[in-house]
Amino acid sequence: MPYTPSGFFCDRLIRERERRDGEGSLNKPLRFNNQDFNTLRQEYVQRKGLFEDDSFPASVESLGFKELGHKSNKVKNIVWKRPKEICENPQFIVGGASRTDICQGDLGDCWLLAAIACLTLNEKLLYRVVPQEQSFSEGYAGIFHFQFWRYGDWVDVVIDDRIPTFNNQLVFTKSAERNEFWSALLEKAYAKLHGSYEALKGGNTTEAMEDFTGGVTEFYEMKEAPKELYKIMKKALERGSLMGCSIDSLVPARFETRTVTGLVKGHAYSVTAVEECKPSQHKESKVRLVRLRNPWGQVEWNGPWSDNSKEWTQLSKAEKEKLQHQSAEDGEFWMSFEDFKKNYTKIEICNLTPDALEDDKIHKWTVSVNEGRWVRGCSAGGCRNYPDTFWTNPQYRLRLCEEDDDPEDNEVGCTFVVALMQKNRRKERKMGANLFTIGFAIYEVPKEMHGNKQHMQKDFFLFNSSKARCKSYINLREVTQRFRLSPGEYVIVPSTYEPHQEGEFILRVFSEKKNTSEEIENRIEADHPVPAPASAGEESEEDQQFRTIFQEIAGDDMEISANELKNVLNRVITKPVAVSASSPDKDLNTEGFSLESCRSMIALMDMDGTGRLNLQEFRHLWNKIKQWQGIFKHYNADQSGSINSYEMRNAVNDAGFRLNNQLYDIITMRYANDNMNIDFDSFISCLVRLEAMFRAFQAFDQDGDGTIRLSVLEWLQLTMYA
Repeated sequence: MPYTPSGFFCDRLIRERERRDGEGSLNKPLRFNNQDFNTLRQEYVQRKGLFEDDSFPASVESLGFKELGHKSNKVKNIVWKRPKEICENPQFIVGGASRTDICQGDLGDCWLLAAIACLTLNEKLLYRVVPQEQSFSEGYAGIFHFQFWRYGDWVDVVIDDRIPTFNNQLVFTKSAERNEFWSALLEKAYAKLHGSYEALKGGNTTEAMEDFTGGVTEFYEMKEAPKELYKIMKKALERGSLMGCSIDSLVPARFETRTVTGLVKGHAYSVTAVEECKPSQHKESKVRLVRLRNPWGQVEWNGPWSDNSKEWTQLSKAEKEKLQHQSAEDGEFWMSFEDFKKNYTKIEICNLTPDALEDDKIHKWTVSVNEGRWVRGCSAGGCRNYPDTFWTNPQYRLRLCEEDDDPEDNEVGCTFVVALMQKNRRKERKMGANLFTIGFAIYEVPKEMHGNKQHMQKDFFLFNSSKARCKSYINLREVTQRFRLSPGEYVIVPSTYEPHQEGEFILRVFSEKKNTSEEIENRIEADHPVPAPASAGEESEEDQQFRTIFQEIAGDDMEISANELKNVLNRVITKPVAVSASSPDKDLNTEGFSLESCRSMIALMDMDGTGRLNLQEFRHLWNKIKQWQGIFKHYNADQSGSINSYEMRNAVNDAGFRLNNQLYDIITMRYANDNMNIDFDSFISCLVRLEAMFRAFQAFDQDGDGTIRLSVLEWLQLTMYA
């Protein structure tokens, strides 16, 4: 049986505790790889040495795994050097960080560099990602650090300053100033976050924008863009949002190919300004302009309003200064909004979350964040096309509390953005991982179910259509969409398109007004905790028959061991043996119980600590097995001898246990086989363990408040015995 160690769940519990302590926030970022920048820098300054980062070494492993891996000719002549070995007077930042400091090298990460260029437009955002107190002079020890938003947490990434070079030139990102290195070091830190430089090849600008801000991105296809797109873009820049755009290339071989107009297909650009001007020949109307930047630092638009076009002669000197017009091959250029819409196919706008800016004048969003996981065989149910498993996906209750303030709209509604992001797929690319095709659907909760936090069952989704859903399932890191619904309660169901695909995700809900979203989690409880076996009273004829059979098995001491229990149970389960009129049926198609299962049963029922069962203890166990076998038969309709792991949630519920999603995930990983089926032995073992754990917890929970305190010895005794 496949079994995932408890490491993931331990890590998750630790993270929840860290969040309660405020770690992962802007003011208290997590230490990536547990490296503390200030402690390390102080240590190396005192010893007068230079930091070397063993967790991201100056070697092929940090470069990549395929095109930049061991077998690649590209890496043979690469030499890792510190900036002081490259030039005489290296500087972290020269004359302030600006968009011209970013020039693409030999790595296909234009999407990242376009986002960095956008970042330079807002100093508060920039210097949160790129802390300023760093230099190559005072306190220099070859160590630098950068901060990124990563799946709900801010993390501080420490690096050394050894950078890949070829012929003493930087191989990857560089600045227009030869002695400026902040952009190259930022790229290195981002590569470390994702495992290698090669992991950064190919992506969407939105991904980096969000990692720099913790914001949420909305996409607009130009052919479907709203009429007020110019107004949206202008308002977005005023709010501090980051923007990028691109021209789709239908033929992969033509990615990053230059057109006759100077624009590049399949390439990411930054939108750095949106302005209006009034040329002398336009007496009444103004011309709407957009400023863009190519991260290559060269190759520009050559049409109207390009650097040396005739249109600039129609503007006054004051207008030119306002637009900061200059003729230079620096990758930045202006074009009319109409030409922008004709030539570009997609625009991405990254809206900022409340913690991104401190200026109250800038619009901010409220946000709720939920972490989740799709587990194969339990909570990876696929999309609505798979009705038998769709309902098993994680579910999140959304409460829209306040309607919009919109004087131009008499209809009551709440505007919000849902963002579903899959985690760690870029970092796991070297192991063959690709992005899943993901999406989500939103269902309205009937009024009679408001406040009920129970997981919605299969029938609810069979007989209720979605109130809203994402436009399409797509293989991007994040799928986002804006909605407007009436105040009330809703259920959001995130899923992969295909079932059985396992991965982690975060679900965020942004709104301008108050909203709450939380995972639907059943209260953890048992309907009928195991009581101690009752003392013997007057025996019925069936009891006398049961005693006779038991005595034959147990012998003179009237107690049975795990081996004896295994023999008798397997005789009854696998072939006819007349123990009583209500013996378990013989249609289970099972090989019987394992010795380990029988030991667990004895641990559950052994009240006197002998490690054996007496008659009353065995009789009580027998009744339990009969009850659980009836549940198993109900879900084993095809008499295959096993039940589907997705049905385990309902089977456990029928047995009287109310568990949360994390526990159902653990059950599936612990007890299901490779085909995601659970046989009778594993089914009984699971229920026995649940009964034992509930009983043990209740024994320790003296005051009934649902919490216990255990010593290490008590914890080990509890887990080993149960």
